[in-house]
Parts: sequence; C-alpha cells; structure tokens
Amino acid sequence: MGVRDAFVSEFDHEVATTRRLLERLPEDEARLAWKPHAKSMSLGGIGTHISSIPTWTTAIFDRTTFDLADAPAALEEKRSRTAILSHFDDSIRAARKALDKTDAEFAAMWSLRRDGQEVFSMPRTSVFRNFVLNHLIHHRGQLSVYLRLNDIPVPSIYGPSADEGQ
Repeated sequence: MGVRDAFVSEFDHEVATTRRLLERLPEDEARLAWKPHAKSMSLGGIGTHISSIPTWTTAIFDRTTFDLADAPAALEEKRSRTAILSHFDDSIRAARKALDKTDAEFAAMWSLRRDGQEVFSMPRTSVFRNFVLNHLIHHRGQLSVYLRLNDIPVPSIYGPSADEGQ
C-alpha cells in the first residue's frame, strides 16, 4: 500500500465516523444554538466548523503554500443539520479529489505563511494529518460531549459507546 492509499483509507474512515456524529445533530435551529458555556461554540457552530475542516485538503494538496492573509472569512454558522451535512458532503467530495496525488506529491513540502512570513514548512503528509485528520478528530470529540450533554445518543466511534454497544 502506498502513502496516498494509506492516507485516503484513514481519511475515508474518519469522515465516515464523523458523519455519523453530525447525523445526530438536531434539525431544530433553536437546539443548534445551545452552548455549554458562554465562551464555547454553539452546537450548530461546532457542527459547521467540523463540516468545513476537510476543505483544508485542497489548500494543502493543490498548493505548495498558503498565506493566512488570504484566508476566507469565517464560515457563517449553518442553521440546520441538513445544511451542515450538505456542506460536509461537499467538503469531502472536494477533499477526495484533492487527494488524487502521487506518493511524491504527498511527501512534498508545504508552507504556511502569515503576511508573507513563513510560519512553518512540513511535508504535506504531516500538514494533512495535523490540519485535517487530527483537527477533525479533536472537534469530533467535542461534538460527542455536546451530544451527551443534550441527551442525544452518541454513536460508536472507535468502539462501543454508552448508547450503542456496537
């Protein structure tokens, strides 16, 4: 198995697991506005953020550098589970297309800049794992807590959950 195939397999597994959690979001806009704390994202806000994380894949694999000064404005919070899932599915489709690269392209260096100044340079594999996979997993963990606090059953993630024994 090549580098690309290993990363694509991992990506597919993690986004499928993430989608199962996003499917548990309430459709009701008022419930999506719930926050566990004043400084926290809302339930809909964290769902929206998670739905956009795969979009970084394009910036990583279709470019050799990204300047934060060129970053788009923050995504407006989606107001329904349907809108969040639709955005997530669109993000995944674009990411899968961007992942259609050679192993050499996966290993190539990538740089993050801020106003032209280099913040760091790393192989794309490291950037993808950190900015996309680990970031997705981190916020998915937060979402599972949000769901629990709202008495919404948490699906199996890496093994059985307290709500699902599978």
